[in-house]
Amino acid sequence: MVYCRHNSHENLPIFLYRIMLLTRRLRYLFKMSLAVSLRRALLVLLSGAIFILTVLYWNQGGGKTQAYSEALERPHSHKDGTAFPIPVEKFWTYKCENDRCMRVSYHAGKTAKRVSFITCSMTCGYVNIWPAPTIKSLVSAQTTSFSLEIVQLEMDTPHREVRKQLQLSFDSFLKDLRQIQRLDYAASPAEMGESESSSWSSNNDMVGAATSGQRRSGGLESLLVKISVQKSGDVDFSLDNDESYQLSTMTESHRLLVEIKANSFFGARHGLSTLQQLIWFDDEDHMLHTYVNSKVKDAPKFRYRGLMLDTSRHFFSLEAIKRTIMGMGLAKLNRFHWHLTDAQSFPYISRNYPELAEHGAYSESETYTEQDVREVADFARIHGVQVIPEIDAPAHAGNGWDWGPKRGMGELAVCINQQPWSFYCGEPPCGQLNPKNNHTYLILQRLYEELLLATGPTDLFHLGGDEVNLDCWAQYFNDTDLRGLWCDFMLQAMARLKMANNGVSPKYLAVWSSALTNTKCLPNSQFTVQVWGGSTWQENYDLLDNGYNVIFSHVDAWYLDCGFGSWRSTGEAACSPYRTWQNVYKHRPWERMRLDKKRRKQVLGGEACLWTEQVDENQLDNRLWPRAGALGERLWSDPSDDHDLDIMAPEVFRRISLFRTRLVELGIKAEALFPKYCAQNPGECI
Repeated sequence: MVYCRHNSHENLPIFLYRIMLLTRRLRYLFKMSLAVSLRRALLVLLSGAIFILTVLYWNQGGGKTQAYSEALERPHSHKDGTAFPIPVEKFWTYKCENDRCMRVSYHAGKTAKRVSFITCSMTCGYVNIWPAPTIKSLVSAQTTSFSLEIVQLEMDTPHREVRKQLQLSFDSFLKDLRQIQRLDYAASPAEMGESESSSWSSNNDMVGAATSGQRRSGGLESLLVKISVQKSGDVDFSLDNDESYQLSTMTESHRLLVEIKANSFFGARHGLSTLQQLIWFDDEDHMLHTYVNSKVKDAPKFRYRGLMLDTSRHFFSLEAIKRTIMGMGLAKLNRFHWHLTDAQSFPYISRNYPELAEHGAYSESETYTEQDVREVADFARIHGVQVIPEIDAPAHAGNGWDWGPKRGMGELAVCINQQPWSFYCGEPPCGQLNPKNNHTYLILQRLYEELLLATGPTDLFHLGGDEVNLDCWAQYFNDTDLRGLWCDFMLQAMARLKMANNGVSPKYLAVWSSALTNTKCLPNSQFTVQVWGGSTWQENYDLLDNGYNVIFSHVDAWYLDCGFGSWRSTGEAACSPYRTWQNVYKHRPWERMRLDKKRRKQVLGGEACLWTEQVDENQLDNRLWPRAGALGERLWSDPSDDHDLDIMAPEVFRRISLFRTRLVELGIKAEALFPKYCAQNPGECI
């Protein structure tokens, strides 16, 4: 048995503990002394020592205790969720020197008016828009302030559906401004000075009374956003959508006019995203700020700018998916690739075949209905994002497909949960659809019908086709050309999609790259290959040489799940290293491959992928952001890069840091880029 010695004095303050030791020593001397005069002297000495040590203790420790008490009373964390995620930094003011914001200590009343970090950032150096405009961006040195309730919309378009979508997008824009202005967050008096708190309360009263004609103070009396879309009335997504726009702002007599001109709804929506980034909240006067004058002319370099989320290996709520799409809109990413099902789970509740979810979902609550898909698609359209659902087939289809025999439909899938899994699939559990069962194709057709109805007309649809294991099929169809069997399956799936789409085949049919996509059995006039392999693999050149359009999703640059170690004890279960935002940003395969003009046109764009073996809702935001934003600028602006592989221009650091702050303002828990000191002192850490 082990005994622990307990020190009864270990929790005493150090000064009191020293007093106790001194007392014991003096008491010992006291007993040893026989002279009365010596005893009296020692008593006087003891009393004096106790007095001096007590004074020292209270002078050094008392003030500290008081400071700590005040700090503890300060509401550092708000468990009710009402605290704004970005704290006010009253200790610092900022000044612009050589296009850099310099942090300086601030003492209220002793120095000039405090300049907040974001106001300095927006008025010092480069124009802070992410992704950077491709044609023109100019802003005035002078800014003005305003509050949300003076913002109004005027639309100039002959197209009814465009008008409807613009109104919905503008409502979303106002909602974001409300979030940025922090109108839904109550700041306590402890977080600000007394006079400031009084002013803030007064301002809040004015917001509440705005409907009765009162206005909050600010430099502007009105802010009118005028959006003009004359040419196209199309609100359905297409790779031929014109996404260009022009934005200008002009101030006259305390009235600011914002004009956004575009040829389509989609261009106008991007204009609103840019306008949102020309507006910021200043925590010194609690107002929104923007430039007195500005001009932006912009258009994307690539048509397809995608982000894929896998909702099979882990389930993600509609709120999490919408939050992701909201970030995509701000970063001007325009395709949300929804990898809806896989071998691990089948969370989609089919109207025609609910058995798929009954046998394949993790739980009753971890499912999506057709209405859920429609809700996400409608929300995405408001943000200029198309939803592209994928039912992966014929591989990556196990759980959810095992009920066929009970319904008299035969084996819909084979190799389901078969062991040893490494023989029959890329990762557990195994499963591949039965390519010789007509019921399998009928189910796919009905699924395509439901998803097309929920997401709307499209010229691009994803058929899957990923990682087909021929050894799985060989157990059942060993007398067949297995490569030809895969080709037959994909052509059958294409035919069923055409039937599901009212006899019209979408212009672009996407499939994942594999050794089978080089068989040339799929017509290059209809099939587009999403290339997920390494950027130096020969397949990149072969697919282009064979005439296929491609979407790059290279695992060595744009796989956002890499770098977190292995999740199983056997087999290869991890890709590494971690793909930093710099890796994502600097990846330009079309330049490294030195493509000629013809092959460059075959590159529709790119897509970052988040497979979720090791990701659930708790990590979603920081796995995606701000790295997905780095992809947004690469595919929208594709800025030239003359720096070495690992070197980034300082202005890119500064702009993506501010973009990350904007994401956090909107409630997206984006990953930190560097210590906060570096964010407060731009350029010092690079």
